[in-house]
Amino acid sequence: MAARSIASLTVTFGLVSIPVKLYSATQPRAGISFNLIHKGCGSRLRQQYFCIKEDVPVERADMVKGYEFAKDQYVTFSPEELKELEEKGTGTVEITQFVPEEKIDPIYYDKAYYLAPDKGGPKPYALLSQAMKRTGRCALARWAARGKQYIVQLRPVDGGLVMQQLLYADEVRPISEIEIPPAEAKEPELKLAEQLIEQIAAEDFDPSLYEDEVRKRIEAAVEKKVEGEEISVSPEPEKGGAQIIDLMAALRESLNKAPKKPTPARAAPPATPAEAAERKPAKRATAAGPAARAKAGRTSKDS
Repeated sequence: MAARSIASLTVTFGLVSIPVKLYSATQPRAGISFNLIHKGCGSRLRQQYFCIKEDVPVERADMVKGYEFAKDQYVTFSPEELKELEEKGTGTVEITQFVPEEKIDPIYYDKAYYLAPDKGGPKPYALLSQAMKRTGRCALARWAARGKQYIVQLRPVDGGLVMQQLLYADEVRPISEIEIPPAEAKEPELKLAEQLIEQIAAEDFDPSLYEDEVRKRIEAAVEKKVEGEEISVSPEPEKGGAQIIDLMAALRESLNKAPKKPTPARAAPPATPAEAAERKPAKRATAAGPAARAKAGRTSKDS
């Protein structure tokens, strides 16, 4: 099934405009959702909102949004006021910078989209894609959609363009916020760890090797329930104390258990003249045919 465009945009850099179509690059499978059911009669439950002060249910028409600026103190906003604060979408992706692609840490990556050239766009689209590939740079741009303003990255991939939505700086926590005690690995441990890495290393990422095993288990359990079967529940194992690990022993055992890489067959080295002579098979005497026997007979008579 062909992908369907979700929007039409214009990518601009300098005075160049590129009409493009926007496509979702990913299609995450919807999570398996469960409804809340009344255990007694099996009917679905309805959610209600209650006022914590008056302890009465509140209808949606009587709800407004509020921001808590102090403990239990709020300023409220009407839907019209919130709408006015939203970013107005222009349908334009305005490139502001070109930077080396490796300078953007993947931790900033959010949702991804594909861009395809729209009518009148193939030539400038190819120009931008090829120019970024030759310079080794990607584009940073601003994009307004759904009432918000986004920072996005445009990068060339397999002849096309990917628009990667990025997180803002204040949305990414610095790693310095977590505590990492100082430690130093010993050289023998590093060598064993490097061997383990090489033993299970691969040159390419193949996403088809990985599946959502939890989803498969839930789907199988749902199917059993639908067919009237019961599923067995294993008792939760008891949690023990912290396990003390001998790092060297763990690395050696991991190396023994890891799958071995196939070793390519090596070509045999060329033989020396002496070795070639030894390996050369002796000539075998062949049975003489009728013509040879007749010739041998004539030679015998002449002598």
